[in-house]
Amino acid sequence: MGSAFKNKGVQPLLDGVVSFLPSPNEVNNYALDQNNNEERVTLTGSPDGPLVALAFKLEEGRFGQLTYLRVYEGVIKKGDFIINVNTGKRIKVPRLVRMHSNDMEDIQEAHAGQIVAVFGIECASGDTFTDGSVKYTMTSMNVPEPVMSLAVQPVSKDSGGQFSKALNRFQKEDPTFRVGLDPESGQTIISGMGELHLDIYVERMRREYKVPA
Repeated sequence: MGSAFKNKGVQPLLDGVVSFLPSPNEVNNYALDQNNNEERVTLTGSPDGPLVALAFKLEEGRFGQLTYLRVYEGVIKKGDFIINVNTGKRIKVPRLVRMHSNDMEDIQEAHAGQIVAVFGIECASGDTFTDGSVKYTMTSMNVPEPVMSLAVQPVSKDSGGQFSKALNRFQKEDPTFRVGLDPESGQTIISGMGELHLDIYVERMRREYKVPA
């Protein structure tokens, strides 16, 4: 075990990752072909294959939303036009960076196995991007229905703006997290996969947006 905060055991932990975990070329990754009833397709990791990249993390930055992508096949380049398979939108890659903690290194392209971040792309966590030649997704587009709902409201009315901002971000991050309005009471209703799931988002709202609810 390592502690990054105290800088204890971090180097041995990373050495273990390099020594014992498989490289991207040693793992079989699969995509789901949306043109063929979500049939599994093996991704080779070849730079000559069609681009397939997964948005797995979203972050609010100084210049807007920062989207972290894991490239599974093909190459993504700065200035490329890519397709969000989940929404069908065609998007230009304005800036491509490699993250080093809080520091950013501008790069021109990224290959299979690499993790990069892109500015200015509106998407949700779990969305898949391709070059448009295929319609593959890394996760199923069949999102399960929520099993639990909860009414929430900010403790202070002055927190309404941050309250809405937090809920919008959480919906982008997690397709199983839903937000609605009760037509009778006018209360905001959040829905998800269980009590713990919803409690986590209420706690994140308090911690990240300073909005007790």
